[in-house]
Amino acid sequence: MSAPSRPSSGVIHIRTRQTSHFTVLANRLAQRAGSAVTVGVAAYILSLPDGAPITIAALCTHFAEGKTAIAEALRELEAEGWLERRIERGPRGRIITRTFAYDVPGAEPEERTGGQEPEPQPEREPSLPSSPAPEPAPEATSLLAALPHRDRRLLLSEREIMTLAPAVTDWLDRGAAPQEITEALTSGLPARLNRRPARLLAHRLAVLRPPVRTAPPPQHDRSPVTPLQNCDGCDRAFRADRPGRCRGCRAPAEARRAA
Repeated sequence: MSAPSRPSSGVIHIRTRQTSHFTVLANRLAQRAGSAVTVGVAAYILSLPDGAPITIAALCTHFAEGKTAIAEALRELEAEGWLERRIERGPRGRIITRTFAYDVPGAEPEERTGGQEPEPQPEREPSLPSSPAPEPAPEATSLLAALPHRDRRLLLSEREIMTLAPAVTDWLDRGAAPQEITEALTSGLPARLNRRPARLLAHRLAVLRPPVRTAPPPQHDRSPVTPLQNCDGCDRAFRADRPGRCRGCRAPAEARRAA
C-alpha cells in the first residue's frame, strides 16, 4: 500500500499518540483569529489543574506579556464564553469570585469537571413544583420583574418569575432588603450569558442565601449601585463604571505624572 501523498507546501503534521500530560483544545479556540496572547492564555488556563490560580499576577509570572495584555486577553475570553466569573458566598459569609474555564462555551459544569461534585440543584433549569407552593409575596414578583431595569438581559417569563419568587420571599423573610437582593442578583454578571438568566438567578439565590437576621436590616441607599470590576493591575475587585485599575494601582502612576 502506497504512502499517502504529502502536500507540496504548507505544514505537514508529524502526529504522536499521547496518553497523558496533554490538553485537548477545540479548533474554534486554537484557530481563533486575533490576538495570539488570547489563544495562548486560554490554552494555558485549560491545561492547569482545578484550583490553580489564574489571577493577572499569577499569569504574568508565566507569560512575558505585561498586565495590560493579559487583562485584555482575559476580558476577550470572558466575552466569548471561554471563561465565566461568578460571585458566590464563601466561608463566614465572605463574597468571593470564582472563575470557570470552559472547553466549549456554554457547556454544562457536569460535562467538564472530570467527576467533581456537580453544581447545586438550583443551577439546573428551574421548574414549577409538582405540588402547589405558598403564594409568593407581591414584593418578590415585583423585584424579579424589575431586574431588566438593572440589566436588560435579565428579562424573565411569567413562569420563571413564579418559579423564583419563593426563593426571593425566603430572602425577604430572613431580613434581606429588596435593594440587597437586587444587588446580589445583578452585581458582577459575566459579559456574556450562555444560559437562560433564570438558571443563573436560581443559582445565586441558593448559594448566596443569607442567614436569618435577628437585628433590623441596615438602611440601604436606593441609588444605582456601581458594578464590580477586576483591576487590570492587581486583579482585585473594585467598583467602577468601566474596566481599568483600582485606586491603589492608579496612585503610583498619578504620582509620577504629578512629579
